[in-house]
Amino acid sequence: MSTEDLEDYESELELQLYREYKDVVPMFRYVVETERRFYLANEVTQQVHGEGPRLWVELELRDAWVWDMYRQNRFVSHVHVTTFKDVNVEELPREDLP
Repeated sequence: MSTEDLEDYESELELQLYREYKDVVPMFRYVVETERRFYLANEVTQQVHGEGPRLWVELELRDAWVWDMYRQNRFVSHVHVTTFKDVNVEELPREDLP
């Protein structure tokens, strides 16, 4: 397989992943970004630990979808993330609310 073939393959995987994301995003309440992954989830629990400059964050996600083009199954029931980096959790707007 040539470098060009590999790049074409990865570009196609990314496009498929983006299309899947667009299809599934209405099913979720939250967007969660960490330094390593991007998630969609319906339940997010966040706990900050430590004192001073040595803080870390634990996240528990339930009913989640993972942005990862190499995963066979991107839907997961439970995710536990521990990180020393920034975490961004956003609630998605609900179109069905008045």
